Amino acid sequence: MQSNCPFCEEIFHKDKNLYENNLAWVKESLGPVSDGHMLVIPKRHIADFFDSTKEEKVAIMELLDWAKAYVESKFKPDGYNIGVNCGQAAGQTVMHLHIHLIPRYKGDVEDPRGGVRGVIPSKIAYW
Repeated sequence: MQSNCPFCEEIFHKDKNLYENNLAWVKESLGPVSDGHMLVIPKRHIADFFDSTKEEKVAIMELLDWAKAYVESKFKPDGYNIGVNCGQAAGQTVMHLHIHLIPRYKGDVEDPRGGVRGVIPSKIAYW
């Protein structure tokens, strides 16, 4: 556990966790970009995806599948973006690995082509 880490502090608040396994947990995003936006977070304090062990990656992917099934049953989205920010230059603001599962809905943006390429707007159009 890392002091001043919001995810480390929340791990032990079971009422905020939707689901967990031995190495990670799922919660609803406190700043959702769409209905059903979920976060999958390892219990061990690590900075980013590349610091996780093979076992943590397996546990995270298991919970990502669980989160998708949960969102499907509750919100019925038309698609998904899965995002991981690794480092400040990539936009990471909480330095504890977390994976975003962002449900997408038809019409939520004018033109969704390019998806995650939109992190650099001038590079989104490749077609």
